[in-house]
Amino acid sequence: IKKRQQDVVRFLEANRIEFEEVDITMSEEKRQWMYKNIPEDRQPAQGNPLPPQIFSDDRYCGDYDGFFESKESNTVFSFLGLKPSLASKASV
Repeated sequence: IKKRQQDVVRFLEANRIEFEEVDITMSEEKRQWMYKNIPEDRQPAQGNPLPPQIFSDDRYCGDYDGFFESKESNTVFSFLGLKPSLASKASV
């Protein structure tokens, strides 16, 4: 999990995209917010979704696999709901 989180953070920093990293292990309230705000069709069949889960403000973007696929296909800005070369606030 940590390597995946670091991969997302490195990408955001390298592209100068403003973000807030949220540690759900330290806050039950934030963990419950994350679980509640992931669309039902994106929830795992069993258990809870694992971090990193990526949001742009309150809009759910996807999980690490979606981020990785968008990075490979050079569509990360679209994945994050951003215009290329424009930085906005994303939460990880």
